[in-house]
Amino acid sequence: MLGSHLLGIYEKAMDPRDDWATRLRKAKMMGFDFVEISIDESDERLARLDWPSAKIEELRRECTRTGVALQSMCLSAHRRFPLGSADPEVRRRARQILQQAIDLAWSLGIRVIQLAGYDAYYEPSTAETARHFREGLRWAVRAAGQKQIMLAMEVMDTPFLNSISRNMSYEAMLRSPWYRVYPDLGNLSAWPENDVAYELERGIGSIVGIHLKDTLAVREGFPGEFKGVPFGEGCVDFAGNFARLEALGYTGPYLIEMWYESGQDDCSEIRKAKTWLEEQFASAGIQMGGMKNA
Repeated sequence: MLGSHLLGIYEKAMDPRDDWATRLRKAKMMGFDFVEISIDESDERLARLDWPSAKIEELRRECTRTGVALQSMCLSAHRRFPLGSADPEVRRRARQILQQAIDLAWSLGIRVIQLAGYDAYYEPSTAETARHFREGLRWAVRAAGQKQIMLAMEVMDTPFLNSISRNMSYEAMLRSPWYRVYPDLGNLSAWPENDVAYELERGIGSIVGIHLKDTLAVREGFPGEFKGVPFGEGCVDFAGNFARLEALGYTGPYLIEMWYESGQDDCSEIRKAKTWLEEQFASAGIQMGGMKNA
């Protein structure tokens, strides 16, 4: 029997000039089940945390009209305002951002907020920043639990939190049903110390979603390439990983992570990637929910 999963597309894969009605219609037209909204470190996207209730309600209605949900949020604003910063004012802002993101997710019906696993990004990572990061997570799971919003850590492009195994230590520390893992197969595969099959098996009970992108592996003299690698030209064994996840009983969604480049035909590029990934899914015996409407 074929496995069946929802398939989503990252907001940043589409033309940023689109309004939300256009963005959701494009996703529907291309056969996706949901869009992942971005709250990144830019002032423009941080301003979404202050959206008035009327704008939120209109976006909810547009999701209903198109049948395309905003199922998850990529909260990468903590690159600029990390939970572990040595600066207490930055840490205060990091918590404010996360509380606002939880409130926005609750208002929009978003189920999962993907966190960025950086104790610090534009400043040195130290034992102090790691301690502040842990304290921030303890606060975060209490805030998220109040509104039943899942926080899920991304496997990252830096050594600090670059595997599911590393995240499991945080799960053990937090002991919260509202903290899990949202691995990126590209990031997970790019680190040579990771046994990807083992990592997926170890974390299978905690995986709430999976990002799909290709990467070039880290090696001596090369820091890896974690963004913009065309599907099929990197180090990720998509078909093998999909088959492994299917054997482990994974039933959650997949999300294609791409970035729009100025002047390109976004729908053409997304369809190309989607078609290639559908072939990898099919070879693993997987049917995607979005494929039924494509």
